[in-house]
Amino acid sequence: MNAWLMNAFLAVFSVLAATGLFFFVVTRGALVLRGLSPGSQSEKSHVYPIYSNMRLIKLVDFQPIISAILLFQYHHLVSKIVSELTQLDLRGKKVLITSCAFGNVIPRVVKAAVETGASRVLIADIIQNELVHARSKLREYGGKIEYVEDNATSMAQPDGGVAANVMFFLLHELPHDLKGQALNEAGRMLAPGGKLFLAEFHRPQLWVLRALSWTYFKVFEPLGLALWDTHDPLNYLERSGGWACERTTYFFGNFQIITATKL
Repeated sequence: MNAWLMNAFLAVFSVLAATGLFFFVVTRGALVLRGLSPGSQSEKSHVYPIYSNMRLIKLVDFQPIISAILLFQYHHLVSKIVSELTQLDLRGKKVLITSCAFGNVIPRVVKAAVETGASRVLIADIIQNELVHARSKLREYGGKIEYVEDNATSMAQPDGGVAANVMFFLLHELPHDLKGQALNEAGRMLAPGGKLFLAEFHRPQLWVLRALSWTYFKVFEPLGLALWDTHDPLNYLERSGGWACERTTYFFGNFQIITATKL
């Protein structure tokens, strides 16, 4: 029995270690290597290979995996956004999704927007492969959707052109100097009275969960820790003025949905 338990433990440990190594290689590890080649820097340099390489995108974008990464709060977070979208008057208006995201958030947001009367849904991402992958999930919506390769920190979209903007787990991956730029652009493109729906990580209330989250960010996504304090998006929006903001947290404060209305 002891030998069986030891073998089972080693098997589980090996799987977890291999999984951790894989995600490190395709996230922070890749950026570290990229940073050693200054000549290769570009506006896409902060993007992990897991979000740009089509093989990796298809490998990782599996709903149970994505749900597990977000501690099985994914459904609750998306449902919050969808619920608020359906309460808006989107008849004849445009909805923007700034940056693609894994899982079923894009199909659910598009479905809610279209059923609520939106004339068009614009999906923008800096990586063309993400747009191609998103299109594969949305074939039934045809001409209702426009796919645009664009940078969330300097969008080529007109001022005040959309009634709602969904940004799902983007800020924690952006360099700190670009986080505010992305929020500024999100506001610029919203019409007065428009809504920004922002899903992100948040500082956990429980010290155990906080310690685990801190370790996760330090190892895999160090740019996300600033969302806990110095680059809290809600604080940034309120300091900028012209916003009415509400924050809802989930799983002992580990995740948040910010609903910001442009005044």
